[in-house]
Amino acid sequence: MWWDERVSARFRRNLQPTLTYWSVFFSFGLCIAFLGPTLLDLRCQTQSSLSQITWVFFSQQFCLLLGSCLGGVFKRTLAQSLFALFASSLAISLVFAIIPLCHNVVVLAVVMAVAGLAMGCIDTISNMQLVKIYQKDSAIFLQALHFFVGFGALLSPLIADPFLSDTNCILSNSTANASSNLPHIRKSLVPHHPGNLSHYDLPMKGMVVTRVSYAFWIMALINLPVPIAVFFLLYKERMVPCFNNSSHPLLSADELAMEARPAEKDDLSTAVQRPRAAGGHDDLFSCCQSKNFRGASYTYFAVHITGALVLFMTDGIVGEYSGFVYSYAVEEPLSVVHKVAGYLPSLFWGFITLGRLISIPVSYRMKPATMVFINVVGVLITFLLLLIFSYSVVFLFVGTAALGLFLSSTFPSMLAYTEDILQYKGCATTVLVTGAGIGEMVLQLLVGSIIHDQGSYSFLVCGMIFGGLAFTFYAFLLFFHRMYPKPSSDTDDASPDKPAVMDDTGQYQR
Repeated sequence: MWWDERVSARFRRNLQPTLTYWSVFFSFGLCIAFLGPTLLDLRCQTQSSLSQITWVFFSQQFCLLLGSCLGGVFKRTLAQSLFALFASSLAISLVFAIIPLCHNVVVLAVVMAVAGLAMGCIDTISNMQLVKIYQKDSAIFLQALHFFVGFGALLSPLIADPFLSDTNCILSNSTANASSNLPHIRKSLVPHHPGNLSHYDLPMKGMVVTRVSYAFWIMALINLPVPIAVFFLLYKERMVPCFNNSSHPLLSADELAMEARPAEKDDLSTAVQRPRAAGGHDDLFSCCQSKNFRGASYTYFAVHITGALVLFMTDGIVGEYSGFVYSYAVEEPLSVVHKVAGYLPSLFWGFITLGRLISIPVSYRMKPATMVFINVVGVLITFLLLLIFSYSVVFLFVGTAALGLFLSSTFPSMLAYTEDILQYKGCATTVLVTGAGIGEMVLQLLVGSIIHDQGSYSFLVCGMIFGGLAFTFYAFLLFFHRMYPKPSSDTDDASPDKPAVMDDTGQYQR
């Protein structure tokens, strides 16, 4: 294997929980990408207007952000984390099964809000649990985790595509006229920007003809093994109430070898049983309690803030670029035909997924700080070249692919880097996940408004500005890293600056 034996042994000891967290993130990806291509068929199913149905985007994304903020509530113990993941992954399967039964847009928005809450919990819990298990070795496993969300995001549109309506799915007298706009409308659907399609007039009354229900039922079946996998992990950890009296499993050879180190084992047990130190991993609201700031240096706050701002910008770029690149391509001066421009969002997400796959081995050989530096510089240079060659259709495709590659590993690398700076005792995971979610919402709304007022060229200008801000905030993060106090043995236990006791044995602690 291309990693060393220590990391390999830790992975083998935590194989089942690691694979479970990866599979749960596949559910996240499956749920996050289906709404765009299926939204016109869902509009027909609910017999609503375009402006009404696109608010479903907002309900999902807003509750995803809310779930990310509240997800830390369920991470106080391993049992709470696993039960929350089980409920969330099961909720996603149920949502897929229920969506075909939603014939009212308000009911659909409520169902998608439930899906958003489940996705937010999955996002925060899975990231934090992997960081908790692997700590300084977490970068490679976080890269793999985010590959699975990209894989799920690629798979769900492919499943939905054969069942999408080729013509308007509400048959009425105006169907023929409305159907000519259908390909452009489908590619122009932008999450979190519900007003961008109000000028299109599609029929709201008539006979509904759509087969999109089959796509959702297929995705529900594909996702069903995920909550089953979480249930098996609960069973293995003897956390299922009916089976919690089962005998303890025999120790593996690796674990028996660890028993030969009693001093280290005693230290570890003491550390695990010690009450939670202030400033440890928690939900966003607990992180903001004043007791967690007692004795913290200003760099403690600065690392959290600058790390979140970097992801605010980079995840915001992901959202606004994937949402508006099609609309930018079909407008002047490029005037790309609709069918060709439709490949741009798929190309972007495809290279994000490819980049995450490539980053798995790369992250073992390269430090997270170096990877983030390459990412933000690459994003900045790509937008600069896109501006210079703004009249080139070929370079738009090349730049879209390059941008996907550079953005692909930014989140897991930044998470691993920031957690390492804080010695796994800050609220970095919760703050960074929340900052990324807010950025994806806010920047897409902002860019949508700017494009509406200033024209399509402002799309690239905004990307250049956001890329420059991401680089600036990362430079500040490097500065605060140098200023951050090094861990010392006499640091007070309650201080957020105290390093976490590292679990060198790699044991999956409850």
